[in-house]
Amino acid sequence: MARTAGTVFISGGGSGIGLQLSRIALARGADLAVFDLAIGEEVRDELSALAGNTNSRPLGADAGNASGLKISLHDGVDVRDLDALSTEVNNAVGAIGPPTLAINSAGISTNQLFVESTLADFERTVAVNLFGSRNFAFALAPHMRPGSRLGLIASLAGLTGGYTYSAYASSKAGVVGLGRVLRLEWAQDDIGVSVICPPEIMTPMVEQYNDTMHPATRALKDVAGTLAIDEACEEIMDLLDKGRFMVIPGRKARRAATMTRYLPDAISTRMADRIVRRAIARAEGAKT
Repeated sequence: MARTAGTVFISGGGSGIGLQLSRIALARGADLAVFDLAIGEEVRDELSALAGNTNSRPLGADAGNASGLKISLHDGVDVRDLDALSTEVNNAVGAIGPPTLAINSAGISTNQLFVESTLADFERTVAVNLFGSRNFAFALAPHMRPGSRLGLIASLAGLTGGYTYSAYASSKAGVVGLGRVLRLEWAQDDIGVSVICPPEIMTPMVEQYNDTMHPATRALKDVAGTLAIDEACEEIMDLLDKGRFMVIPGRKARRAATMTRYLPDAISTRMADRIVRRAIARAEGAKT
């Protein structure tokens, strides 16, 4: 299902999910603007090549040519800094035009028991994931046109919770709430809003936690399944093209979200508690 085209803006597009979404956008014929803290030379060259551009251009410049797609790469962009982000968004609009689809993919994750995590970790996670989503939406708001769409990457953890994810789940639940409000408000101007709630996707950020992940965290993640990044991002783009508000890639993930939403709390919490107890018991048994 290759439809996208138009002009796509992606924060966090220099790595992980954002980078894969950038590749797909170009493969589907879209002009592209990428914003990230760091866009490596290899990524810059890859995206330029995918756009059909073999000429080296400075980061932040229109890197398209007469025969290829237009790309605008913006390095050193922190979504926590609204003024700097707005400036770069304005520059991108000037270079390649306003977005038909804008996706906030910039985010971080912390994976610690609540009592072992610091206030600084919590504040940083919320600042990047929630305030960053707010800033991205605010910076894009003046440039969104009727028929365009904003996508905010949240997480399945923002719907279901998760073991050792107090800061992460809290921040992503906030993103879902923000998305619900923006959907209502922006619908009056025919601007669509989606919240993207994937399960575990194999990215470098996820892989770094694999060796130290708590057994209960792993057990709860297994309920919703793990997706390869290319599979997950293709489905995300397909669902955005279809205009879905709640974008959840993966059948197991959708089932987990449905159970959380529709089962009585007494049942869903009992099931989660059982999964956690069994995981901890197995881990303790393995130590003896």
